[in-house]
Amino acid sequence: MIIEKEQQKTETRTLKDYIVLAAKGFCMGAADVVPGVSGGTMAFIMGIYEELINSIKGLLDPQIFKAAFRFQIKELFELVPWQFLGTLGFGILLAIFTLAKFLESALVNYPALIWSFFLGLVIASIITVTKRVTRWYSGTILAMGAGTYAAYKIVGMVPVETPTAPWFLFLSGFIAICAMILPGISGSFLLVLMGKYEYILSAVNNRDFVTLFIVAAGAGIGLVTFAQVLSWLFKRYHDITVAILIGLMIGSLRKIWPWKETLETIIDRHGEVVPVVQQNVLPQAWTSEVTLALILAVIGFALVVALDYWASSQERKEAHA
Repeated sequence: MIIEKEQQKTETRTLKDYIVLAAKGFCMGAADVVPGVSGGTMAFIMGIYEELINSIKGLLDPQIFKAAFRFQIKELFELVPWQFLGTLGFGILLAIFTLAKFLESALVNYPALIWSFFLGLVIASIITVTKRVTRWYSGTILAMGAGTYAAYKIVGMVPVETPTAPWFLFLSGFIAICAMILPGISGSFLLVLMGKYEYILSAVNNRDFVTLFIVAAGAGIGLVTFAQVLSWLFKRYHDITVAILIGLMIGSLRKIWPWKETLETIIDRHGEVVPVVQQNVLPQAWTSEVTLALILAVIGFALVVALDYWASSQERKEAHA
């Protein structure tokens, strides 16, 4: 049973493991703030993706509802993987509330540098995650191609103006969270497409808890619902599912490429010019910024390789324990 498996993992974790888990959550939250980068990609990189999906799926177990309706608090705490989800959630929220303003400013002032770092992360992720497909054949290759095409088309879409009514904020949270747990598809970018990224980021920075509660409610329901689908896919079609997720990451490179030429802009509600249609270009000249961007890309790449090596060594230790 899923719950029993997650309980076993929880029981074997030490304080050091939970500190590392919170740091992984922080990385996920930092990625989710950036339109174009997925927190799901970070979870995939750091080896907690399937545990995350299964833990969320387990929240709909009938035993949990039974214990909740009977107010059996002790049994409820034993059934819910709250230590894993709570620690990870703490790291995610800490990143969102501490980095939102910084990343918002950095993306405006140093876009090439920020995107270069994430480009390195994602390219290395694609390479390392391919090892998780146990057998490559025509079906997995086609699945990867389909994922690549879908992500490539999605990240090329143009944002639209949408209402700020509660129902649409709820829907935005529902759709964005589904994307946030998919590697390669950025929930933040989907919020941009739906015209709600700036609005929700402003709500975070201004502590508009009413708006945040509505979005969070949609996200919570979307998270549990979509996790059911993903968990089923991993169980029944593991290699095909991983191949699709790899394709999503490949397709997302269109959005993450650091150097762009703006073809079309709009004026936002603050009177600022915002690019809506861009095309990827090569740097016009070799400048110090290009050098720094390449260094950051290499750092991002090396960071993922190091994380993958560390995760693999931990798995080997656990296997021999």
